[in-house]
Amino acid sequence: MPEIPLTDWLSFERTHPGLHLLQMGEWGELKSTFGWEAIRIINGDFGAQILFRKLPFGLTIAYIPKPLSVHDSSKDSKLFWYEVDTICTKRHAIFCKIEPDRWIDSKGVSLPDGWLRSQYNIQPPRTIIVDLRESEDEILARMRQKCRYNIRLAEKKGVTVHSWDNLLEFHKMIKVTGGRDGFGVHSSEYYQRAYQLFHSENKCELLVAEFEGKPLAALMVFAVGNRAWYVYGASNDEERNRMPTYLLQWEAMRWAKTHGCQEYDLWGIPDETETILEANFENRQDGLWGVYRFKRGFGGEIKRAEQAYDRVYQPWLYRLYLWRMAGRESI
Repeated sequence: MPEIPLTDWLSFERTHPGLHLLQMGEWGELKSTFGWEAIRIINGDFGAQILFRKLPFGLTIAYIPKPLSVHDSSKDSKLFWYEVDTICTKRHAIFCKIEPDRWIDSKGVSLPDGWLRSQYNIQPPRTIIVDLRESEDEILARMRQKCRYNIRLAEKKGVTVHSWDNLLEFHKMIKVTGGRDGFGVHSSEYYQRAYQLFHSENKCELLVAEFEGKPLAALMVFAVGNRAWYVYGASNDEERNRMPTYLLQWEAMRWAKTHGCQEYDLWGIPDETETILEANFENRQDGLWGVYRFKRGFGGEIKRAEQAYDRVYQPWLYRLYLWRMAGRESI
């Protein structure tokens, strides 16, 4: 089961429409431009795009985000995971982290022997999923009253939303957002590359909300199969009373619906139960708490992905990784 070229992986994608955004060949190409190496393997219906991050002294960390199939007892599965081990060992991986594409309350089987339930995820495990299968009126009816009001207020106050391709302005705007809300921002080249790769395949759109020709907010929405993801969003500090982000998000959902998507992933809220979220969202602004206050209005269902797993190849260096991660949490 050798490593396969991108063209073969794209053929695998076409016969497996349930693949997650982070398993798209375009995502691997994006990460390969910015410090990762994407390796792809297939064995029957088992396939994975593995990302390797280079470290000093020839070491790496391997990461498999949201693969289609995790594990069963078949011969194909066993051969597949043997090949994962072989590739990771060949590249001197300290460990391999996998984040299953499966909700925590869904039925499924565990990973092969030797995989440890990880303490740390890379992607935010908890999110809100908006069901797009019903009519637009029914989707609006499920939203909280204040959210519907803000969408209509934005329209009434002259906010318009349309497709955009000004990635330089988008980057300026997202830097403002990152500074205001305290999250990291990629380089301008990163967003341009993401847009170039996915938009050319009709899997992505950049939308902007404007008032009298002035950009107020923008987002990048991705669609693969029957799923859509809101991944990157930005807003400046102008005309915020016109509620541009609410109309923008609604138009992104409408775009996803016209592309055949049945669900819209709002991508990341605090990793707490709904009871804790609802009890604290008005008082908390740290981390993802600020965005939860906004996202909860769209009437979706709170879901949590299954916890990440690690396959350890170099135990003492893995313990060093855990020590460093624990230090970050205590800061």
